[in-house]
Amino acid sequence: MNTDFEIKELELKGVKLVTPFYVEDNRGYFLKNYEKDVFESLGLPADVHEDFESYSKKGVIRGLHFQTRQPQGKLVRAIRGEIHDIVVDLRKGSESFGRNLDVILTEENHKMLWVPAGFAHGFEVLSEDAVMSYKCFGRYLKGYDAGIRWNDEDLSLKWQTDAPVLSERDAGLMTFREFSEQYSGL
Repeated sequence: MNTDFEIKELELKGVKLVTPFYVEDNRGYFLKNYEKDVFESLGLPADVHEDFESYSKKGVIRGLHFQTRQPQGKLVRAIRGEIHDIVVDLRKGSESFGRNLDVILTEENHKMLWVPAGFAHGFEVLSEDAVMSYKCFGRYLKGYDAGIRWNDEDLSLKWQTDAPVLSERDAGLMTFREFSEQYSGL
């Protein structure tokens, strides 16, 4: 099967950097960022439940979000601008539990990040503004939507912003220690 996608496995098992099919000419560009059969053939979930887009200004941090029951996988990409994307492994029993990795996603590199179920996900906007696309795999369960504080001391995440713009909700999220004590993993 010609997939038209390139998939690179990253340091944390299951997290992948996806290069979509992309062509450009004098008329503009064409980008294919999802194909059910291709995703299934690559061992990725193919059942999109939700498709979101967000707009954020420079310095905004969103996250680190996850779902405590029936965690969702996510496919994220910067449609416009540049973002610093971070994921944290929260999978119970994982050899990399509590470890994180980060990537830069831009409108120019067209890369997408596959975030498997069981990871917390967040990003910060590095450009003047950014538009993000999220495809969520698995049903959203409002009562189980949770997160870990962006500046958690135990995680020592390497954000590039010193004074982030946060939502009230994100500023009050639990710590990694609180998550570990309450849930011991996803």
